[in-house]
Parts: sequence; structure tokens; C-alpha cells
Amino acid sequence: MHIPTIHSADHSSRDPSAANRAHLLPVAAGVATLLCVHFILALAAVASKSVTTDEIFHLTGGYFYNKYGDFRIHPDNGVMPQRLHALPAWLGGAKPPPMEGSEYWRLSDITVVSHQFLYESGNDHWPLLMRARALNLLFSLGLCVTVFVWARRLAGDLAGFTALALAALSPTVLAHGPLATTDMAAAFLLTASAGLFWWQLTGGGAWRLAASAAAFSLACTAKYSAVLLLPVMLVLAIVHAATVSPRPRPLALLGNLLLHGLAAWIVIWTFFGFRYTAFSPDLPPADHFVRSWDWMLGRMGAQAPVIQLCRDLQVLPEAFLFGYTHTYVGSLVRGAFLAGEYSTTGWPQFFPLAFLWKSTPAELAGVVLALLAAALKWRTLRPWLLRLAPLLALVAAYGTAAITSHLNIGHRHLLPLYPALFIVAGMAAARLAANPRARLASAAALAGAQVLSCAAIHPYYLAYFNRAAGGPENGWRLLVDSSLDWGQDLARLKRWLDEHNSGPITAPVYISYFGSGNIDYYGIKATWLPFVNGFKFRHPWYEPRSGIYCISATMLQQVYSPFQGTWTTELEREYQRLREADPWFRRLWQEPSARTELLAGGTEEQWFDAWEHYDILRFARLCHVLRVRPPDAIIGYSILVYRLTDAEVDAAVRGTYSEWAAAVEAAVGR
Repeated sequence: MHIPTIHSADHSSRDPSAANRAHLLPVAAGVATLLCVHFILALAAVASKSVTTDEIFHLTGGYFYNKYGDFRIHPDNGVMPQRLHALPAWLGGAKPPPMEGSEYWRLSDITVVSHQFLYESGNDHWPLLMRARALNLLFSLGLCVTVFVWARRLAGDLAGFTALALAALSPTVLAHGPLATTDMAAAFLLTASAGLFWWQLTGGGAWRLAASAAAFSLACTAKYSAVLLLPVMLVLAIVHAATVSPRPRPLALLGNLLLHGLAAWIVIWTFFGFRYTAFSPDLPPADHFVRSWDWMLGRMGAQAPVIQLCRDLQVLPEAFLFGYTHTYVGSLVRGAFLAGEYSTTGWPQFFPLAFLWKSTPAELAGVVLALLAAALKWRTLRPWLLRLAPLLALVAAYGTAAITSHLNIGHRHLLPLYPALFIVAGMAAARLAANPRARLASAAALAGAQVLSCAAIHPYYLAYFNRAAGGPENGWRLLVDSSLDWGQDLARLKRWLDEHNSGPITAPVYISYFGSGNIDYYGIKATWLPFVNGFKFRHPWYEPRSGIYCISATMLQQVYSPFQGTWTTELEREYQRLREADPWFRRLWQEPSARTELLAGGTEEQWFDAWEHYDILRFARLCHVLRVRPPDAIIGYSILVYRLTDAEVDAAVRGTYSEWAAAVEAAVGR
């Protein structure tokens, strides 16, 4: 049977007449205006953001890909966006970190090598970072254009502009569009690939097939989640075969899919320089990737033989295979936080709740409008379902993967679902009401509400939480990591300290920072509390005293600490036992002459390990008090600031269990 034709409200894109060409001018001007607004808002927002946790790895990895053809650093994410991010660094002659004789280079230590590249090689990382961020906006602009074109073709100008306004002013899109990561590239290319695949299936033509194959190929180099396009394409091929007459031959559909696979295979090899080995023969050699192949394959389960076969036959570049393997293994067990709960394997409700908390009222209303339109227009639903098949298939495949995933670290992983939301919301606003004025009012209400949400949170888009979730100031109680705290607020913390802790007498500053930024770059003078970054140096002894405690939300919630959750009597006993050794830890650091005496009770490595364990445990005990106490300030909604007296610090880290419990009760009552 034939698919019923549903005409859009606007035919100007198909009518070459002078009148319709004149109509295209204001349409193009409107689109260009919204795209410019999106670009300016996004870039202005990150102009005050320090490097986020993952950006440092993308920029460093891309630099080595471009300059040396070496892929040992950060093959976990897509090679294409990282190459794009690092173009300014490469073309601008940025200096590499030390490689000859470097243990970190030999072990492919991404954390240390990236830190050396940005902060220790004579490069000013800031212009390199901002240029990378500006280039990444190409993906969010592409997503906005895709949303507009798709919605307009389905339901006319009003639908297109409504969808475009929702996308261009979405805090989620504005947060990740200008960050040098692969999330926005994946959202754009997964959406474009699904749409173009359906478009070429239903329309035919060599150039449509070429466009679809190109989008799929680039998606495969953007992020490994592109593997989810395989079931999407298979479902779309089956749906197409079942709903058109005459039915296409199975061999023709199979050939279509194989052509897409061949194109992706060629493009992947192109981006990796048509060389199997990940390590450039012109650079000092590596022992292995950041993890050895044996370690990785031992955790791949049923996929291990397939990966090994691909390695043996060199079907795909080694770095591509390792990147997929490392990404998969890393997703199996990972610390996660959800509204006071902790897990290493995630929750089915994580992403639904993240979506509800971090979507704007306009976006949630758009979902409701779309469902209402489907319910009220159920008699004509079938042809619309066919036209929306690529969006529905992508949402089903990606949504299922998200809900069942153990990797619950960020709302950003839902980005590929938002373009579908914008499109169907625009269509519903433009089609639900019969009266043109009612349609216009509905679309204006959605767009206006999105403007208000965008304006209210600017420039803290990453920290957006809607009012039903308690707003951004309550975000740290619900979600952390890249949903709120990605290390982006060091510059703002520096400004706050300059305003509130300056003069002839200043309070000591203590900081526990989650991210890849460098506090020395911003001139922040502080004592380090435990932190997460993996650098290979010892954290020196210190004594917590009264002062200003600046703690990233992720660190405050102890997401990646071995001491998550409830403070137990077992932890208290262990802490008090280690606290008795505190004078010895001080001597270990401050009295080199005492080391001979100390080593009689254990090796130097054992002493240092015991100190580190005690330091982390002591910080966890402090965080238990601070989590129930209102902060004195919140920097960018991601760094919480507490002014503590000596008595408060004593009760939190040096007191008995009774004194500590009393401090917790007092904090609740503040």
C-alpha cells in the first residue's frame, strides 16, 4: 500500500516561483537570527568557564592525532570531533609535552599527559580551548538547522520556527554546544543519520543515498553510541518494506545497508590515517594503552572473541577497537549519584528523572502537546507515525539503551533524544488547534517559555534544573558530575574569593575540586583537600583549621570516594584508629630525619598509603557534616562554600563520635 501524502503548510521550498522565493527571504532571515542568538549566547556563557573535566582530554587527544598521527591519548571518544577541536592548537604550533623518557607517555597516561600539554608545556591553554569550543558550535548549529528543516517539511513554517526556538534556546543545547566534547556531535549526527536514512529509503536517488551514507559514516567517527544506529536502520528498512507497494527486494535493502557499512568503514580508516597500529612509529614507543588489551578483553564477556578476531584480521584501526572496548568496559561499573543514593551499576529511573528535572517547562509541555495531539488525532495517526518513523526508532533504541545502561553520570547522555522532542513539539504546536490564531498562540507560548528559562539561567546553562526540581540551587542534592559540576567554575571561584576574602587579613582557603582545571592558572592560593584527577603525586600532610572551604558538588557528595553513603560505626572505628597516627603522618612529611624511625613500623609505601587513606576518610567525615548544612555561598551552582570556625572543624574531623554527631545535628538546625 502507498503511504498517504501529508502536505505541509508551506510549499515554498518546492515552488520556484518568484513569490515563493520572496517568501524564503524572511524565513532565512529568521533562521539566521536565531542561529546567531544561539551562537552568541553559547560562546558568551563559556567565556567565563574553566576547562571542563573531559575537554582537556579531547583537546590533547586531537592534538596528537593531527600533529603526529598517534592515537594513544583518548581513543575512547570520536576521532572526528577531537581532530576538529585540536585544529587551532595544531595549526597554531602548540608545543607538545615531554615524550622521550616519559613514563606517562610510555604508559599512555591520559590524565598526566593532558595536564602537561595544557599547563606545563609553555602553552596558554585558554585561547586553544576557546577556539576549540567555537568550532564545536558547528555541531549545535547543525542540530538547530536539522530541527528546523525537519519540522518545517512536516508541518510548515510555524512548526519549523517553534522547533528551532526550542533548540536554539534550550539550556541543554546551550550548555553542551560550546564545550569541546563529542556529545553535541553525536546528538547532531545520530539525528541527521536516522532522518537521511529514511529519506533515501522513501525517496530513492543516488545523491540521497550518498548523503545518508556520509551522515552515518561521520556518526561512526563522532561517538561509539553510533552503534545504536544499526538497529534503527534495520527497523526502518523493515518498516519501509512492509508499508510500500511494490515491496522492495530484500537484496536491494541488504545492499543499501552494506553500502552504508562500506562507507563507514572507509571513513573510519581515513580518520585514522589508514594505519592499523595506534602508535606512531616516529614517536617514543608505548608499553600499551592506558589499559592493556589483556585487562580490557578479560572484562568484555561474549564480545571478547569478536574484538580479538577484529584485531587479528585488522578489520578496523587498533585505536578504534580499543576505544570501543574501553568505553564499553568503563560503562559496566561506574560510581553514580541520584538524590542521595549511590550505585556503581546505575538505576533504571536515573535518566527519566534527569530528563524531568533538567528539561525546561517548554520542553516538557512540548512532550505533553505531542501526546495530546496523538490522542486527539488518532484517526490520522498512522501516516504521521510513518513520517516520524526515524525519530521514533531513534528515541526507542537510544532511550532503551539509556535506561538499561549502568553508566549514570550525566544528563548529557540524553542529548540525542532532544532533537526529536523539539521537532514533535513544534509540529504539535502548529497542528493541534484548528484555529490559526490558536496555533500561533500555542507556538508563541512554547517559544516564550523557552526564552524565559534561557534568560533565567544564563550563563549557567550546565547547572539548569527546573523549578519543579527546586531550581539550580538545589541541583547538587539531585545530580552531580556532568549534570551540574564538570569543573567549570574555577574562574568564578577566583572572583568570589577576591571579593570576599581579600585585604590585609584573609582566611585560609581549603579546596576540593572536581575537574581538570588548574587552580594555579587562576592564582587561587589554597590548601588541597582530597580531589579526583589521577595525577601521580603524593598529597602532602596538612591540618584542617578554620577557614573557607570550597568544595565541588561531586566531591561533597563523595560520588567517587570509597566511603559513600552512611557513616557507619565501622568507618568511625577505622577513622579513630588512623587519627592516632596523625602525628606520625606529619613527621613523615615534615621531618625527613624521622623516616628511619618510621620505616621500622612499615615500608615508606605503606605509610604513604595509610596517610592517603586517612586523608580521604577524614574528608568524608567532614562532608557528612557539610551536606546537611546550608552553604554560605554557591559558585556557579557547582562549588559550595562554607566558612568554618575552629570549633566546627574540630567537631567534624577531630572530635569523638558523640561530638561529630552533635555537629551533624547542629548543622541540620542552621
